[in-house]
Amino acid sequence: MARAGVELLADFDRLTVLGFAEVVRHLPFFLGLLRRMRAEMARRHADLVLPIDYPGFNLRLARSAHADHLPVLYYIAPQVWAWHRSRAAELARVTDRLAVVLPFEVPLFRDFGAEAQFVGHPLLDLPPETTGRTAFCRALGIDAARPILAIFPGSRRQEVDRHLELFQAAADRLRAQRPDLQPVVARAADVPASLYAAARVPVAEAPRTLLAHAHAALVKSGTTTLETALAGVPMVIAYRTHPLTFWIARRLVDVEHIGLVNLVARERLAPELLQTAATPNALAGALVPLVDPGPTRDHALEGLKRVRAALEPEQDGHSTAERVVDLAADLLGEP
Repeated sequence: MARAGVELLADFDRLTVLGFAEVVRHLPFFLGLLRRMRAEMARRHADLVLPIDYPGFNLRLARSAHADHLPVLYYIAPQVWAWHRSRAAELARVTDRLAVVLPFEVPLFRDFGAEAQFVGHPLLDLPPETTGRTAFCRALGIDAARPILAIFPGSRRQEVDRHLELFQAAADRLRAQRPDLQPVVARAADVPASLYAAARVPVAEAPRTLLAHAHAALVKSGTTTLETALAGVPMVIAYRTHPLTFWIARRLVDVEHIGLVNLVARERLAPELLQTAATPNALAGALVPLVDPGPTRDHALEGLKRVRAALEPEQDGHSTAERVVDLAADLLGEP
């Protein structure tokens, strides 16, 4: 957004706070930012409010905009299907349009009276990777002829802190059984390079290029699972968070799977190991049948093709971004 010329009122790093316990510590910052945003909407005479994801903050912003009779187009709707379904009714009340990126969300929101439209997933708008395998492997000092295990510890500082060593330990155990496998850690662009100083394996600065050449992957839960699915890479999903956050989440979340790839597929294509169940031995054991040729890997590969097909709306020649622009233009009364 910054590269596109959007004026940013808050530093991205201060917004990337995950978990109930973590958010409580940052409440003064978020409340202050919300007050500032309300003031800016009034001062600049806003014509349209376009919240993107980030429900804890953006639902409150949408509520304020609706009270001020401003049209609201919410892009990437809150995951009410996972927990707090009462928010679906509020979204229907305070938004004029919902642009959703997961196909199963449309009937759920429409049942609550929301104007929901599936616009496709923005990951499908990204250009194809063009870096060849030989050049990619040469830059990392690894063998292009040997399979690569992609390791995605997270896109936020907290996630890298919790997952990097755990995922590397799992890779060590897997390599003891499959010596040909080459682990490579993906560095998130918005995470300081210093957080990867403890990496014992090569660190790739281009995560999507890494996925393009990976044989299998160990990923944290989140959008990364869909990126991995669209690359056609079988994966194991893991996540660790603050114990209090996990305790609360277990009592609030009501879904069969936590991995987005599994939710879209409506089956457990990727094993999921959470909190204390995510041990190096358990993660390595779950990866083995996805690394080795056989029915488990074949089933996962076929399932990932179905996930890609489900994330693509009817072919109309438009990108996901263009469909969102069309909705915004309609609300603004523009052609």
